Amino acid sequence: MNKKKIINDPVYGFISIPTDLVYDLIDHPHFQRLRYIKQLGMTHLVYPGALHTRFHHALGAMHLMSLAIETLCNKGAEISPEEKEGLMIAILLHDIGHGPFSHALEHTIVDEIDHEDISILLMNKLNHEFGGKLSLAISIFKGEYHKHFLHQLVSSQLDMDRMDYLNRDSYFTGVSEGVISSDRIIKMLIVKGDSIAVEEKGIYSIEKFLIARRLMYWQVYLHKTVIAAEQLLCKIFTRSRELALQGTHFPLTPALSYFLENFITKDEFMASDVHLKTFALLDDTDVMAAVKIWANSPDFVLSKLCHNFINRRLYHVDITGEAPNEALVKQLKAKAVKEYGISEHEASYFVFTDDIRNNAYNKGDGNIHILRKNGDIRDITLASDNSNLEALSKTVKKYILCYAKELL
Repeated sequence: MNKKKIINDPVYGFISIPTDLVYDLIDHPHFQRLRYIKQLGMTHLVYPGALHTRFHHALGAMHLMSLAIETLCNKGAEISPEEKEGLMIAILLHDIGHGPFSHALEHTIVDEIDHEDISILLMNKLNHEFGGKLSLAISIFKGEYHKHFLHQLVSSQLDMDRMDYLNRDSYFTGVSEGVISSDRIIKMLIVKGDSIAVEEKGIYSIEKFLIARRLMYWQVYLHKTVIAAEQLLCKIFTRSRELALQGTHFPLTPALSYFLENFITKDEFMASDVHLKTFALLDDTDVMAAVKIWANSPDFVLSKLCHNFINRRLYHVDITGEAPNEALVKQLKAKAVKEYGISEHEASYFVFTDDIRNNAYNKGDGNIHILRKNGDIRDITLASDNSNLEALSKTVKKYILCYAKELL
């Protein structure tokens, strides 16, 4: 069988599958599952075109990796055929651990576990299944390989993951502020002292990249209506679990029932292959089917939350620079208790507070280095004459107050 296939991608055109092993990994059920997990969670309720999946994103990131490898090799970097394949596999599988609706339910299904942790577990499982052929890719992914610059291409402030999701998310949402010059950035990459750097003439493309990332966070990822939708989904799952742990049984898919009826800690998840196998069966369809079932629950809170979700009756969200007024929060909760005839605890599903953070560039965490014409290496915030970049390296924290619109 010829496994050297090409895939037609709306963002980049034709993407080539480079090796038989990469083809077999794409064809594996664990990777095919990503077809049914939306890249941007509930963002399609704000931007109707945002229906692309983690499957799309992984293939796009792999394509950008192939361009980066070609560029670096042309500039004298030593990357063996085995290392090239390892890089392609590492970036291809970097998001394989995502659960339903991506980040929206990341810490809800299994408490305090990140998708990166699950990705490593699944990569180890695949490595065993493929007779150790993924060992190099896993070493690169975890940053344990002796050539550190290879890991930076997979995970850093300027990795192929970020470049693809900015390109792809801006394309499918139609938000032009997220468009970046990924081709030019990749052409400007160079290896200097076992680290990835950017040639000085590419500095303006990097400035645009960082600004685009900040704008995409406020305009897409942290859009107040996206927050409202994802918070509603989390509250639905929290309430259903609360009822399930009290003995209520719902007719759900076995995989979702497993995580609903058992409170599994991160340590327990990491220690048991059964948890991982069950998690690998979950995707968006499990959750959407459950929401439709829960909409008919005799529990008022769960039923109302699900009806609101299905009919896009989302929370009203206030985003402020200071913590919400406690008196206002109490007033809204009291109104919910009276309006719905529920307890104060149940009212917390309709009125609650949280916070959000936006950090476009995290200095010290795999800095973006600019290679100046005199051979010096400088951090982008020091090399650039754009004073705004220093501000982008600071984390902006804002507070949110969510409440049912009828409580206004």
